Amino acid sequence: MDLIDQLKALSSKVAKQIDLIQTEEATKNAFVMPFITALGYNVFDPTEVVPELTADVGTKKGEKVDYAILRDGKPIMLFECKHCKAELNEDNMSQLYRYFNVTEARFAILTNGIIYRFYTDLDESNKMDAKSFLEFNILDDIKESLVEDLKKFTKGFFKLDETLIAATELKYTKEIKRIIAEQLDNPTEDFVKFFASKVYTGKLTALVKQQFTDLIKKALQQFINDRINKRLKLAEEAQSITSQPPNSSQSSEENKETTSSDSKSKIVTTEEEIEGYHIVKSILRQTVATERVTMRDTINYCGILLDDNRRKPICRLYFNTPDKKALGLFDNPEKKDDKVSIVKLDDIYQYADRLIATVKCYKSEIQGSID
Repeated sequence: MDLIDQLKALSSKVAKQIDLIQTEEATKNAFVMPFITALGYNVFDPTEVVPELTADVGTKKGEKVDYAILRDGKPIMLFECKHCKAELNEDNMSQLYRYFNVTEARFAILTNGIIYRFYTDLDESNKMDAKSFLEFNILDDIKESLVEDLKKFTKGFFKLDETLIAATELKYTKEIKRIIAEQLDNPTEDFVKFFASKVYTGKLTALVKQQFTDLIKKALQQFINDRINKRLKLAEEAQSITSQPPNSSQSSEENKETTSSDSKSKIVTTEEEIEGYHIVKSILRQTVATERVTMRDTINYCGILLDDNRRKPICRLYFNTPDKKALGLFDNPEKKDDKVSIVKLDDIYQYADRLIATVKCYKSEIQGSID
């Protein structure tokens, strides 16, 4: 099961069980351990996950951090856990700060099983930063962008240097977004002066500043609304194109994709198809924006398309016969369905180059038409 599916399943579980959890230990068992498992670490293997790791600080003995993720016998991540109904406050953070300073870990997570705050030492080496670089609520909608950020901390993806770079980007992106949000609601004098100086040559009296404050708030809101409306319009146009009847040059197999309501009722999207879809998205994430890779299920196969356009097939998943799986590829000039047999879902990774080549072909066609 892909990370996004595991997180969504955990989110559903937390929502159902939160009122049943009475202790910190129960929070760890029911919520935090499954999250660590979702990241790919075996919570029952002491070479990977150590509960109650000793982290003595100076004269304070017996200090223990709830969980430590190990690599090559050394801690790389620390988890400090609180009861699911407890607030994450300064005292909790101070406790984690002490643990961070006496271990080799470069990442620390403070959590109550609902909210997760990720810290590192970007401001000063070996000292945990005062502000988290990533924070999310497991009960919120799990977005693709969050999953991509969390993948950097999974067992299969974790590389210290690359993850530190990602943490740096997340930290400053988070702060910039916070500042933008503040300026949208209440522009500061410097912010107002900056814009006013670009369009107004008169003296910035108190009255003029107030006028520009109101104008800037209005202009920013209109700008955001215009961008949103533009994206919605583009999405509607794309949907309109994909909804048009296929032309006569399309193959009879493509025509079958337009099914009647009776046929659609027989379509069942399986967990294997969903997982296969996420594997393909993972392969293509460096080539194309993940939101452009879409899935459209049919009776005979599960199609994966670029921009939800059936004229841009990336591949097809033939998983309806459990013991005879196949992957349909389109990296050929005729864009014909070239079926290859696979035994397990991970076999899809063997055809990563062909999947990437297919998407690059569509992108080059678009570029060619623009030129």
